[in-house]
Amino acid sequence: MRSKLFVPASRPELFAKALAGAADSLSFDLEDAVAEPRKDEARALLREFLRSDASRSHAKTIIVRVNAMDTPHFAQDVAEAVQEGVHLINLPKPESAAHVVAAANAVAEAARANGVHHVPGLLLNMETPRSLRIGAELAQAHPHVKGLQLGLGDLFEPYGIHRREAFAITQAMFAVRMAAAEAGVFAYDGAFANIRDMEGFRAECELSRRMGFLGKTCIHPSQIAIANEVFQPTQMEIDDALTVVQAARNADQNAVGAYVVDGKMIDRPFVLRAEAIVERALALGLIADS
Repeated sequence: MRSKLFVPASRPELFAKALAGAADSLSFDLEDAVAEPRKDEARALLREFLRSDASRSHAKTIIVRVNAMDTPHFAQDVAEAVQEGVHLINLPKPESAAHVVAAANAVAEAARANGVHHVPGLLLNMETPRSLRIGAELAQAHPHVKGLQLGLGDLFEPYGIHRREAFAITQAMFAVRMAAAEAGVFAYDGAFANIRDMEGFRAECELSRRMGFLGKTCIHPSQIAIANEVFQPTQMEIDDALTVVQAARNADQNAVGAYVVDGKMIDRPFVLRAEAIVERALALGLIADS
């Protein structure tokens, strides 16, 4: 899931184009991208699409961002958005473990009501000061939580923090990444609003990748290629990782704890990272399973 493209649920003319595009995942948005008077219409359009053959004949990860739990739309959003083939429900602004548990229960109930065999996981938005502070607690509140997603616009703008302040961005990314690591879930980066600033978008992608994030949210198709490029392991990374994994196997056979590969001391933390790179390369079809 190197790239995730936002698709307004009120814009059905974009659905097929998004499916045919290069984004690894699509996030159909019932929240900010849909004006208040069109919420019911957007839900109906999305439900119809999610039940169609077209929505199930592809390999993309399908996500639905619902409205927050303190809105009058949350319950109906979940009831209609939980359909077969939806992988994740994106929950805005969770503020407590109880919120997460209630959301997970609502998703599970909708899955039962709709005859959905694979209950979607939860992707939690870290976009308030409180959620940033208790991210690990939120992520560990229910086993259906699969990831944490950083939302810098909501996190920064209300408090006068400049969206491009590098120090603040780095701090927020690190906090989310550590919370996700503690909970054993993935960390995902949020949107970059200036679609004309491709250099800025690339720089933020590169920073979040160095921070260990899985991928980047795109609000325009023009951003997808950059996200796919940045979050894909390079051939050098893959080759190095394969070398480390093979060395680890040899070391295990000889009961060696720490060893040297290409002049670098290797122990368990380095092996874990190498194994993750190899797993990612396999998932993206960059190497063959052998």
